[in-house]
Amino acid sequence: MFGRGEVLAALTAEAGALEGVLSRLSEAEAVVSTRCEPWDVAALAVHTVGALTRVEAMLDEVPPGPEVDPGTGLVSAAGYYAPDVRFSPRVNGERVRSAVEAAARRADAAEPGRVLRERWAALGPRLAAEDGARRVVTRHGDPMLLTDFLVTRVVELVLHGWDLADALGREPWTSAEALGLVVRLVFEGADRGAVERVFPGVWAGGAASEAAVRAVTGRSPAGSGGEARAALESAGVRFLALG
Repeated sequence: MFGRGEVLAALTAEAGALEGVLSRLSEAEAVVSTRCEPWDVAALAVHTVGALTRVEAMLDEVPPGPEVDPGTGLVSAAGYYAPDVRFSPRVNGERVRSAVEAAARRADAAEPGRVLRERWAALGPRLAAEDGARRVVTRHGDPMLLTDFLVTRVVELVLHGWDLADALGREPWTSAEALGLVVRLVFEGADRGAVERVFPGVWAGGAASEAAVRAVTGRSPAGSGGEARAALESAGVRFLALG
């Protein structure tokens, strides 16, 4: 289980750091290619900001009723990354197209940063005021605890934060709180000894934790293929389905 306070702290830290980067982008930086082809920095920024701010619309909807069994009916943060229709070619294609089109309509390179600042100014306090047991329904139809869905937003901000930082040639701005949550999501419940043999120091935080998460999310070749991947899968590591 993830604590509401720790999730909100991680989300706040990541949103603030990302806004600081995006609000100062130059047009030359906005058109730099990223590993998330065919997105350039501008399109990836639009997608990443949208992944967070869509929470607003979810909060405006009627929560799923109590007939959903909390033990079996709710989708967990890890379960959200299931390799099903949400990451199908059709859905991925729409995800890519919408971000490219939105980025093409931007007034200037810093627009995604301004949007994030304005939307988070309202969304942050709203999330802090929500009941810890609040449920939401994702756009894929998943009933989830709001806290668990917010964990997935931390994942989006951390991973795409690395994608943006790498494209821009900058040091990652990931907070310790956010990185710790992602490490727990991916590695908690796995055989610690087996994981440590592939990624020494994975639970220590900092560079070792980042390297491990990068590897199992396709952002580094280390430990992500062949025998190493087989060992990690056998150890119970979650390889998240990502678009």
